[in-house]
Amino acid sequence: MPNYIVAPLDALVDRLESLPGIGHKTAQRLAYHILNMPEKDAKAFSEAIINAHEKIHYCKDCCNLTDGDLCPVCRSDRRDRTLICVVEEPKDVFALERAGDYPGLYHVLHGAISPLAGVGPDQLKIKELLARIGTGVQEVIMATNPTVEGDATALYVARLLKPLGVRVTRLAYGIPVGGDLEYADNVTLQRALEGRRDL
Repeated sequence: MPNYIVAPLDALVDRLESLPGIGHKTAQRLAYHILNMPEKDAKAFSEAIINAHEKIHYCKDCCNLTDGDLCPVCRSDRRDRTLICVVEEPKDVFALERAGDYPGLYHVLHGAISPLAGVGPDQLKIKELLARIGTGVQEVIMATNPTVEGDATALYVARLLKPLGVRVTRLAYGIPVGGDLEYADNVTLQRALEGRRDL
């Protein structure tokens, strides 16, 4: 246990270290960087975090992140409303939008079925997806990550949707097995969308 502890600095390092992908040394480096910021920049940084936390919530249609009733995709009159792409997390929407070729709407489940992690279908936004099906949806693309959990989630949702007369497809495996959508390049995402198949 070190003898020299500055409690506020130690608390800041602990908070930064709790972020995903941040180890202790990186947390220390970031904490010292924050301490060296001009006061107005440090205040703007903390206000941006609080502002995002207070104003961002789920879109009432697709469960994506938004600061209004509807996200920009659901608000757009240029999107194909017969097509819904189902993803695990909001960051997956950003990855697919970055590719720029998908014309439809999205639905964010906020996770994947994982019995070992205690995540069942009831913890996901599946009921909200089913409620959208009666609105003229013709195809649902399952774009969950190509992992055991992502595949299990895609199959579970497909079984619920098929009796409703909706075509259910899965992204083609241009995305590496075990990988996440947010790390896939644009060409891989485009090919995965083009090569989707029925489940």
